[in-house]
Amino acid sequence: MRTLAIDTAQSACSIALFEGDRLLAHDHRVLGRGHAEELVPMIARLPEKGRADRILVSLGPGSFTGVRIGLATARALGVAWQVPVLGYPTLALIAAMAQARHEARPVTVCTNGGHGEWFVQWFDAQGLPQADALSLTPAGAVHHGHETLVAGNRAQELLEEGLEEAPAAASNQTIAMDLLPDAASALLVPESLLAPAASPIYGRAPDAKVQIPANTARTAP
Repeated sequence: MRTLAIDTAQSACSIALFEGDRLLAHDHRVLGRGHAEELVPMIARLPEKGRADRILVSLGPGSFTGVRIGLATARALGVAWQVPVLGYPTLALIAAMAQARHEARPVTVCTNGGHGEWFVQWFDAQGLPQADALSLTPAGAVHHGHETLVAGNRAQELLEEGLEEAPAAASNQTIAMDLLPDAASALLVPESLLAPAASPIYGRAPDAKVQIPANTARTAP
């Protein structure tokens, strides 16, 4: 069975094509912006234009725009190819990547959020979330604490903030891994976390709100 994996939730744009568990082709680019322009051409350059029996796509949290681009592309391909589309949590992928490089152990994932906040989530040694992802200020993230394995593009900063707050609590065993999600590792995400890609995980409320004109009457249902 072939699997196409797509991850555009954060600053990296990545795709991977698998035959069973074997990686056939892979592309990973740190773009910051421009996922919409790059994603489809990247897929088109894969063997057989990425045609697969199922599609895995990141649900977030991450960039609102990036999450929507990945989901829209995956759903369109799923309809065109008549194959299932399954979503996975972005932070779970980062946790799985970290645990693959260091013996399976609990991990805290800390990545860019919005408005100066960070997305933070804790995972057990099996890569399963211990709670929902939170959007926290750096001080709030430090207050919640972290495991001795921390991963994500804000991992090092989380440790440094913690050292400033409580130097005596520092541990020589703590490891910070600067990681961005990579679709090449998508098959490491626990199967129990895969779900029909119906709803994105934004991790916080959207910046834009629907404005109701002042002179619009509200009627009771």
